[in-house]
Amino acid sequence: MSEIPAKATESEDPSDGARNQAAEATAAPGDAMWQSSPPGSIYDYIKVASFSIGPGGLVDQWSLRAEQLFGIPAARAVGMDPIEAFIDPDLRERGQRKMAEILDGREWTGVVPFRMPDEADGTRGEEGLAEVYVMPTRTAEGDHAAVCIVVDVRTLRSIETDLAASQAIFGQSPFGFLLIDVDLRVRRANERFASIFGGTPDDHRGKGVQDYLPRPEAERVSATLRRVLESGQSITDMHVTGHVPGSEERRHWSINLYRVHSGSGRPIGIAWLGTDITARRAAAREAANARRNLALLNEAGARIGNSLDLETTARELLDVVVPGFCDLATVDLYQGLLTGDETPPGLTDGSAELRRVAFASAVSDVPFTGSADPVAVGAVHHFPFNSPCADALRTARPQHVPAEDGSLVQSTLAVPMVAHDTVVGLARFARTKGSEPFGDRDRDLAVELAARAAVCIDNARLYRREHERALILQRSLLPPGDPEASGLDIACRYLPGNAATEVGGDWFDVIELPGHRTALVVGDVMGRGLRAAVAMGELRTAVRTLALLDLEPAEVLSALDEIARGLGTPGGVQQATRTARQPRDADLSEVYLATCVYAVYDSVTRRCTFANAGHLPPVLVEPGEAALMLDVPPGMPLGVGGEPFEEVEVELPEGALLALYTDGLVESRDHPLDEGLQAFVGALTDPSSPLEDVCDHILNTLDTHHGEDDIALLMARVQGLPADSVGDWTLPREPRSVGRAREYARAQLLSWDLEPLVDTTELLVSELVTNALRYGEGEIRLRLLLDRTLVCEVWDSGLVQPRRRRARDTDEGGRGLQLVGLLSAAWGSRRTPRGKTVWFELPLPGGESLTDPAEALLSLF
Repeated sequence: MSEIPAKATESEDPSDGARNQAAEATAAPGDAMWQSSPPGSIYDYIKVASFSIGPGGLVDQWSLRAEQLFGIPAARAVGMDPIEAFIDPDLRERGQRKMAEILDGREWTGVVPFRMPDEADGTRGEEGLAEVYVMPTRTAEGDHAAVCIVVDVRTLRSIETDLAASQAIFGQSPFGFLLIDVDLRVRRANERFASIFGGTPDDHRGKGVQDYLPRPEAERVSATLRRVLESGQSITDMHVTGHVPGSEERRHWSINLYRVHSGSGRPIGIAWLGTDITARRAAAREAANARRNLALLNEAGARIGNSLDLETTARELLDVVVPGFCDLATVDLYQGLLTGDETPPGLTDGSAELRRVAFASAVSDVPFTGSADPVAVGAVHHFPFNSPCADALRTARPQHVPAEDGSLVQSTLAVPMVAHDTVVGLARFARTKGSEPFGDRDRDLAVELAARAAVCIDNARLYRREHERALILQRSLLPPGDPEASGLDIACRYLPGNAATEVGGDWFDVIELPGHRTALVVGDVMGRGLRAAVAMGELRTAVRTLALLDLEPAEVLSALDEIARGLGTPGGVQQATRTARQPRDADLSEVYLATCVYAVYDSVTRRCTFANAGHLPPVLVEPGEAALMLDVPPGMPLGVGGEPFEEVEVELPEGALLALYTDGLVESRDHPLDEGLQAFVGALTDPSSPLEDVCDHILNTLDTHHGEDDIALLMARVQGLPADSVGDWTLPREPRSVGRAREYARAQLLSWDLEPLVDTTELLVSELVTNALRYGEGEIRLRLLLDRTLVCEVWDSGLVQPRRRRARDTDEGGRGLQLVGLLSAAWGSRRTPRGKTVWFELPLPGGESLTDPAEALLSLF
């Protein structure tokens, strides 16, 4: 606010000014004053004070501003000698001369150093510098007086410095600088702003933001300016988009806005500080794209190829790119490669058939166009020869597919999937309207993503081919169809592990033995892959060979153990034994370990003999009883060697259920073995159900345990041979026993209504009993067994087993076993705990045709 009231300026009479100053001196500091200039005048910025000097050179009036400037109240200042009060002693003489000149009527202006009067407590007053304007005047009585106007020079120098600094900042700033008034018009612009938008800084005075920016952007910026002007809240890094004169290039600026105030705090406008960030935004965008691409590649490396399944791998690629890279995507693979044909017709020219294996879309109901009908997942199709997709397949280079009129898809990339220099298929990526079209960087990224997926898909394809071959090999080594056995109702299941795993070495077998006995085998070669499947086949073949030798179960496992030890060594068992004695060379040979349980069931006695080589125990369910695991000594796995195997004989009641299985049924990563065994035993709750239903119930109940390993399950229900199907006689060692044996056999066959077999059976029984009398020892036992075939057994205590030989034409004997071999379906001998048994088998009437005994006898000569 100005020092002198407005009305005082209308009168040139010094007395009026004096009266006004006197009134001002008596007014309270906060009283209102007359004012013609608005708040924020120059007097609010510079410190101006006034006082008057009477004829005697003493202060006779002292204004309020003088009180504020000098810090001395009017009551104390009136009557003071200003020279004595404010001038240093060494300058007082000069000051007195000036005062005398002033009182003589001369004006004076100058800069005067002054010092504030000392405080009452003796503290020295502050020093200052004042610019003084002394105007002579006269009192009412006509005496000389003076009116003094005082300005604080320090404030003036500060204002001068601030103006110079402001001008330097405004004019030399490398940023576009605007001062916008309260009407949102440019009050001042700097050279940098003018160099961007043309003209001189003065040419931009009075313009608004609508003169520089498009209408929507101008409206947004104007609203922001008004908000800053009203609230005083600054805006930093506000992004504005527009064009510079004479250019259509889209430019981006970062704007900082803050409200500007006068010295009295009155808002006078807005400061606009802007810098061009077009290049920075482009660099940031490139960096963001690079980060996105790296993130996509990193995600692709982590997510693609986690499974060895073609369809899953293709879907993993689409899960990565949709919607992070594109809006729609498909994967098509050559049908011939999927079916195992390494060079299908049309592979090189892109015309071969492809199968759609995966499709993904982030936009509902938007199929790929370019063909008459959309291609469904799983469908086989081919691209037209002259299409960009076929060209991409031919050249192994990505192609841009032109957008069709009216299609929502605006940009499409057809990228060949190349693995090991072979094109295996085509990936298509598309972006719809509203998304940015594909650029060169996007094309390079698409090629990289397709290449990574192609390698994984080709690996999955090769694995699938090898896996299928291994499965074929593995299944060819398992029993074909449903096994049959005398005195047993059998059901079996074999489930390979899931497609992501390799084939395993699980196997089972049902081997018919002489005397209506059956060998049940379940085993598991440790490890996975083709190696395990081949080892399984070798062990299974060995088991069948050993079983046909009619060895005891423990002997079979001992022989298998020797065979397993020799599988991984070229020199066989002996070389394996020598290698085991040389620890340094032990790692040069492969180690084949396997577990196996071998059981022999006799349908006549319903007794079963078990031997175990490190396998899980069999489970038995007797009628009306809970399931239990048989206590069979586990033994060591096959291939370890050095430990004998034990046998356990168990009598099985009629209708009992016996279960043999591999660990894949009861063990997994998420379920410990004990838990799986308990679940398996608990699932055998209804053994009277059909065996097929029991197997299905077990697999469904234990489904959570399956998937990681192969499963082999062999179920057998005991159905002993009825007593009336067995004929058993003991014969003394005398020649008459041959005739009695024929009589017993004839009578038994006639009781079974097997008259067509009587002649052949009598002849063969005579031969076997005669051999027992001639070469055997002790009593002779004759046994006839009727089931699916007729079996005749002749027992004696001799240990020497018969050997078939070819008799010469001049020999009178030696043709008995030849005759047995000609007339029977099968024959053989086996050792027993008390000697040996020689047996033959005949098919029942209505089955295989029997050889005429007379023709057989003639054929021997």
